[in-house]
Amino acid sequence: MLYIFLMLITKYYSPNFDKKKRSSNRITCIILHYTGMQSERESLKRLVSHKSKVSCHYLINRSGSIFNLVNDKNVAWHAGKSKWGKYQNLNANSIGIELENRGHKNGYQNFTKKQIKKLIQLCKILKKKYNIKNKFILGHSDIAPLRKVDPGEKFPWHYLSSCGIGIFPKKKHLDKAIKKNKNINAFFHNLQRIGYRYLIKKFSKKIIKNFQRRFRQRKVDGILDLETFKISEILAKKSNIS
Repeated sequence: MLYIFLMLITKYYSPNFDKKKRSSNRITCIILHYTGMQSERESLKRLVSHKSKVSCHYLINRSGSIFNLVNDKNVAWHAGKSKWGKYQNLNANSIGIELENRGHKNGYQNFTKKQIKKLIQLCKILKKKYNIKNKFILGHSDIAPLRKVDPGEKFPWHYLSSCGIGIFPKKKHLDKAIKKNKNINAFFHNLQRIGYRYLIKKFSKKIIKNFQRRFRQRKVDGILDLETFKISEILAKKSNIS
């Protein structure tokens, strides 16, 4: 076990990482996931298996215990094929954090208060240590919207933002947003400015749903309504925020 700024973290070795170490200034993003498996035990078993070829830097179970599987300076295999802004294949530039949750295919759960509390503490430490900006604290579904949906619509992005982690649109800004034509081209232009890639029209419903899972969680239907468009407009205008 080790302590990071008085946080108890349990070492739990995974062999699934690049052996060449990276410099601290290459760590620019935090990517949040859910495990999508039935239990903590199954999740850890998969993340340390040579055969799975997947891992993460940290896993937080439902009781708030934190496991460190890969050293921060090593590239863990958690993001897969991914893009955000100028970055491609975000494993190289990110720290991956898994949250124990059965996920959409196995009985999607609310995240626990203890889990989120520890996540916020860990993110604050990592933000400070590596100078990570809030706009680069992302979900797996942000960087790979055509194939991933985690951490999903039950993940409390709004609460994290209120604690200084990540970004989320404020209602007062939404009420003041200018009404524009909510066509898919304009929406994709906004998403491009925010950082989203893989903007392919034939997958527009999937992309809209993942955007809503992050920023309009009460109604995830894949429909480009005015509220969804306004949110994209607000975030696009603030795309240079920290």
